[in-house]
Amino acid sequence: MNYQTTVSLKDDDKVTSKKKEKKVYNQKPTPSFIGASWTALIIGMVAYCIGLWNADMMLNEKGYYFTILLFGLFSVISVQKAVRDKLEDIQVTDMYYGISWFTSVASIVLLVIGLWNADLELSEKGFYGMSFTLSLFSAIAVQKNTRDVAYIDKELETNSEL
Repeated sequence: MNYQTTVSLKDDDKVTSKKKEKKVYNQKPTPSFIGASWTALIIGMVAYCIGLWNADMMLNEKGYYFTILLFGLFSVISVQKAVRDKLEDIQVTDMYYGISWFTSVASIVLLVIGLWNADLELSEKGFYGMSFTLSLFSAIAVQKNTRDVAYIDKELETNSEL
């Protein structure tokens, strides 16, 4: 026999009248992923800086590339924060969101332009590009892990008080 259940109109109204429920994320990043993210960030930044230290460049060129690294790291962390804030329904202005994306792209473009015009071996240019990319990607992962852990700990604390 085919048993079917029916829903009354009153039950149907209850379902549609419910407020949009907040998504609950309950999967913390594993300690190994957190460690790998931090390790990649440190390796990328240290390798980039060691490369600058040993480079046969004028001090102003070294300063330019170091500033681009700092600018890029701050920019991608701002993008990740803005994206996460929007996901968690925290108000983010369109101007801040747009500037964060613009500065992230600008830091990458400035590095590419600097390396394109630099009097460096192709292998050196590739080294700076890869260590810069590793640093930016891992900075995003570290920021995401930090937010995930804080969010889940807060949710668990709130739920345990109820």
